[in-house]
Amino acid sequence: MPALIEQAGRCDILVNNAGIQHVAPIDQFPVDKWNAIIAINLNSAFHTTAVALPMMRRAGWGRVINIASAHGLTASEFKSAYVAAKHGIVGLTKVTALETAKEPITCNAICPGYVLTPIVEKQIPDQMKTHGMSREDVIAKVMLQRQPSGTFATVEEMGGTAVFLCSKYADQITGTTISVDGGWTAL
Repeated sequence: MPALIEQAGRCDILVNNAGIQHVAPIDQFPVDKWNAIIAINLNSAFHTTAVALPMMRRAGWGRVINIASAHGLTASEFKSAYVAAKHGIVGLTKVTALETAKEPITCNAICPGYVLTPIVEKQIPDQMKTHGMSREDVIAKVMLQRQPSGTFATVEEMGGTAVFLCSKYADQITGTTISVDGGWTAL
């Protein structure tokens, strides 16, 4: 991805939205899965940000939006690498914001709860089999159990939040997280 940004020669808005997941207890967590999750979910955001910032400085404006997770603000068992990476994304967001605070460049993190994406959709049948539940019960009692709204966030809501963060109305919003999680992190 950094090579793609360099090839473009310009980057005004960078949205870091990479993520993979593996679920296992810490003492059984495969090291290769840990390394892959940290590389894709955290390291990639560092590398793309490092390439984009000089371009934003030359252009005199920029926005970095990191898609973290409710798991960047809280934790769940069996998700050690994912939670560590998303907490790291929140920390990287704050450092980036501080390093660009005197410039017209902002950096913020969007922290969604469950968003009904193809990746989440693929998890539903596995959860149904694991828990011996119907689709509706898995969604309500397993997936959205910690999301008080009881509904998935939408891709459009994520996009709308990102568009707002790129607008002039967000010029003074930097180094923060915006939860789009149906109340999850309010618990």
